[in-house]
Amino acid sequence: MAATKRVIDAWAQPALSHMGTRLPEVAPLMQRSGAGAIWETGIAPEEMVRQMDAAGVDVVLLTAWHRPGGFAISNDEVAAIVREFPGRFVGIASVDLEHPMRAIAELERAVNELGFKGLRLLPWLWNRPPSDALYYPLYVKCIELDIPFCLQVGHTGPRMPSEPGRPVPYLERVALDFPELRIVGGHIGYPWTDEMIGQVWKHDNVYIDTSAYLPKYYPPQLVQFMRTHGRHKVLFGTNFPMLGFERCMEQARAMELPDKVAADFFGGNAARVFKLD
Repeated sequence: MAATKRVIDAWAQPALSHMGTRLPEVAPLMQRSGAGAIWETGIAPEEMVRQMDAAGVDVVLLTAWHRPGGFAISNDEVAAIVREFPGRFVGIASVDLEHPMRAIAELERAVNELGFKGLRLLPWLWNRPPSDALYYPLYVKCIELDIPFCLQVGHTGPRMPSEPGRPVPYLERVALDFPELRIVGGHIGYPWTDEMIGQVWKHDNVYIDTSAYLPKYYPPQLVQFMRTHGRHKVLFGTNFPMLGFERCMEQARAMELPDKVAADFFGGNAARVFKLD
């Protein structure tokens, strides 16, 4: 990793004390991953920064969460943390998918007033695949604002239907309809990782992040893709607090990626896709 200038975590969320009650679907997943205590009690942002420093993580893309019925983590809560620790966090917005005009107005506010650099929605949380018509106005707005659209791909850890996370045909339809839209599929797409790799290879503006999976469990075909013709298309991520920064970084460094590949994976690709420079 000698050539790595900075490490950017492409997907994390603040560990706020109210998360357990606002996102009860996620609690069993956090328990299984060993993060149950953090999920229930939360940790202060300064402790999060301390853990980032210990792991060698320079910047975290910090996501808000909107679920049906309201915010679990609001854009303003994320923005407050970004302001408190400038340069360490970058805000990623969430909006109310079921109310398109309200969603567009909130996205514009998050980007133009709060300085956010992307939009993230979780298809499983809404039980709507990304090809659903309710997403389409937001895709147009993301293109206008020149920000990526981020989503979860693959099966769900929470006990919710996994079908909305299939890359083919749902994400493929979006990439075909909006070739200008930068799309980042988080959580590697398992068990449809091959489908996701195929979409990333096929579409210039489709990317994948490795959040929610420890590096020692990355599928071999994904690692091979990272090392070869997918070098510029894969982003490092943790899904903190589900997975800790130090554990992920230790295992990722143990992969011994070539310097140029490591520089892109750990930070260069995220900086380019989210226009952080």
